[in-house]
Amino acid sequence: MIERFIENDMKLRQWRRFKQNRLAVCASIALLIISFFSLTAEFWANSKPLVLSYNSQLYFPVLKDYHPTEFGVTTTMVTNYRDLQADWALWPLIEWDPYESDKTLEFFPGPPSAKHLMGTDEGGRDVLSRLLYGYRYSMAYAILVWLVTTMIAIVLGGAMGYIGGTVDILGQRVTEVISSIPFLFILIIMVSIYQPGLTLLVIITSFFGWIFMSAYIRGEFLKNRKKEFVEAARAIGASHKQIVFKHILPNSLQPVITFAPFVIATYVTSLAGLDYLGLGLPPPTPSWGELLAQAQKHFTTSWWLAVYPSTALFCTLVLLSLVGDGVREALNPR
Repeated sequence: MIERFIENDMKLRQWRRFKQNRLAVCASIALLIISFFSLTAEFWANSKPLVLSYNSQLYFPVLKDYHPTEFGVTTTMVTNYRDLQADWALWPLIEWDPYESDKTLEFFPGPPSAKHLMGTDEGGRDVLSRLLYGYRYSMAYAILVWLVTTMIAIVLGGAMGYIGGTVDILGQRVTEVISSIPFLFILIIMVSIYQPGLTLLVIITSFFGWIFMSAYIRGEFLKNRKKEFVEAARAIGASHKQIVFKHILPNSLQPVITFAPFVIATYVTSLAGLDYLGLGLPPPTPSWGELLAQAQKHFTTSWWLAVYPSTALFCTLVLLSLVGDGVREALNPR
């Protein structure tokens, strides 16, 4: 009971220290707001109305696909809501989905206008819509890789640090071998064999990404396994499972929590770099790196393809760094 009270009091003090960092709190709120708009992007950027009234009957195209015959159209298999003679329609703020090409433009990429606030890419697709949806893929990739690599690092690093001896020696040798394998070379081979996608990228990146964190977890386990509270647990007959999961592991997660925002920021940059090189998400998946690759091809005529994606990437990295600084100061007060 006393140990739990002390632990809760420590967590409360850490939370208070984090709240005192106004930049970190504001950055956290900003990331939550951006994540909300990206996760619900279908309601803010879409080529389908939110609500549609046709012949005095309500339809919700953003939630359900309707066959054109329901609106008396028999000449096509896909409903074009823009040409539909509806009673009235409530459209999203951005009336373009990230895959739709604006055929009314004279040329692609199109400059910013009232119709496309951040212009269009070389396929005539709305840049703002693709940035909004692209944030979803960037954060999903970064968080998934962070979760998988963290779990692997805890299991392998914890085993090396707690068991020690032969397990630690063999584990260190395996770590050295994997760290010497060229990540980009393996990725090029895998992409050439299999269809690249989010799952494949997460698997390949996670295979190499756990090494960094496992070193910190191993060090924490090596340090904590000799602490007094662990020796006391052994003395009263606690099992290895209880010692690891109840005593050592909770006191070894500080590096994981401290580095989390910075690691996620690193993986956001990694996906942008892979997409820029053409080794990431398959087109036409919305991607910030893919927009930057287009900017290189059209750098003399289409400045918006470079400015807006790079600004989005820069702001995301800054916000994550500010959150990381707040977490680090909360866990390691001066």
